[in-house]
Amino acid sequence: MRCLRWVGNIDATCNMVSMSIRPPFTPPSRHSDADSALSQVQALYTASIEHLRQCMRRFVDGENFSQRVRAYYPFVRIHTERNTPAKITDTAQLSYGFVAGPGRFEATLTRPDLFAAYLHEQFRLLLQNHGGELEVGISNQPIPVHFSFADSDHIEGEMSAERRQLMREVFDLPDLSAMDDSIANGTFQTEASAVQPLSLFTAARMDYSLQRLRHYSGTSPEHFQNYVLFTNYQFYIDEFVRLGHEAMQDASSDYIAFVEPGNVITRRVGLSAEAIDALGKAPPRLPQMPAYHLVRADHSGISMVNIGVGPANAKNITDHVAVLRPHAWLMLGHCAGLRNTQQLGDYVLAHGYVREDHVLDEELPLWVPIPALAEVQVALEQAVADVTQCQGAELKRIMRTGTVASTDNRNWELLPDNTPQRRFSQSRAVALDMESATIAANGFRFRVPYGTLLCVSDKPLHGEIKLPGMANHFYRERVDQHLRIGMRAVELLRAQGLAKLHSRKLRSFAEVAFQ
Repeated sequence: MRCLRWVGNIDATCNMVSMSIRPPFTPPSRHSDADSALSQVQALYTASIEHLRQCMRRFVDGENFSQRVRAYYPFVRIHTERNTPAKITDTAQLSYGFVAGPGRFEATLTRPDLFAAYLHEQFRLLLQNHGGELEVGISNQPIPVHFSFADSDHIEGEMSAERRQLMREVFDLPDLSAMDDSIANGTFQTEASAVQPLSLFTAARMDYSLQRLRHYSGTSPEHFQNYVLFTNYQFYIDEFVRLGHEAMQDASSDYIAFVEPGNVITRRVGLSAEAIDALGKAPPRLPQMPAYHLVRADHSGISMVNIGVGPANAKNITDHVAVLRPHAWLMLGHCAGLRNTQQLGDYVLAHGYVREDHVLDEELPLWVPIPALAEVQVALEQAVADVTQCQGAELKRIMRTGTVASTDNRNWELLPDNTPQRRFSQSRAVALDMESATIAANGFRFRVPYGTLLCVSDKPLHGEIKLPGMANHFYRERVDQHLRIGMRAVELLRAQGLAKLHSRKLRSFAEVAFQ
């Protein structure tokens, strides 16, 4: 039979005898509009997933298969012979939506239900900028059976240990070689004549992260919004929950739902509950990095995640949130002030980073600069002014712009000979924390606009350390204002529009087309 063999990121037609149980083969089709291309991707994906689910259910019920059970991700492909987009002669203003040059470009795709609006926009831009047609078909990258389960499926728990061991002989399991980050890291290489990637992520890599998001955040990926706030303190989450429930009591609010861990959904007053609301249940204990979501109908609401302490957590969660292609993420948290002129409660707007977190050294070498993004910086500064009602010199008194250092050593100040202090002084750092540089660096790495606004909670170099009573009073005084600043910044970023927010500063020489 005719099939598609996936070799790395390359599709090539071949003749082979089917040695597995798979859905009926559907030949590739061509599409000149985004609607029909997306519809075909959805149809192919649904057929593959239903095939895996039905076979898995039969396997759980005791049926034995003499052949391997397989289904494959759909792909989308475009071919162009021009160095520049066919319909646009000036690409200087484009930051995504076009391929880097002549050749064949493609990507495997997953969850076209979750990513419907995103995929439609990417397809539309490719057709608008290049003309011609998109080719949609079935790749030869198998879908791991674990990635076919619905959120509410827990069928592996119904099997014996022996049956679970046998499962790997019948179904495809996750293959790490198909989900590395070489494209995003800029290290992916193929011959010039080979098929080039359209997306930063393969379908399997995206599915892997969707599973991880459920595990770490305690909520389904469907609830994540396009603007994400990260914090390193539960105080911020407590306030976000309060504001979220408050918004649900306001019939005029732009937010339509508030989602908490366990997919517990509170609808805005005046909106009827949906069947999915009944599925939510508060977990017996919070997940490692719980997420909360203020939902807007257009998905441009706010998600907030408590990443806890440390750069490992910061890298972990942003590695996975990145596949959702958010429009921006911001870090709101506390920091150590390094200047004697700073006061507890002052804000620090990061315009540069000293990276001593070490968790991204392999993926993003230290010689790579992490620039401040003007669009985000302006929004954060304006948000501070709007919420505090401070202007001019008074604004500069409470907010300092400068370099933020992030370290993986929480007790850096106890190291002998004051070597960290010397480095931080030489770098002109004004504040220090453990997460901000990681979040900014991963934003740069994954082409997600990023920013950092911290609040000085102690000054260890000047004898002002956290004490229980003082800390609790400080947190109560500052958290509400700081969080409102972050939410105001999201409003300002949302109003800018994506064309301005997704700037060319995050593009490499030969960037993928998908944003």
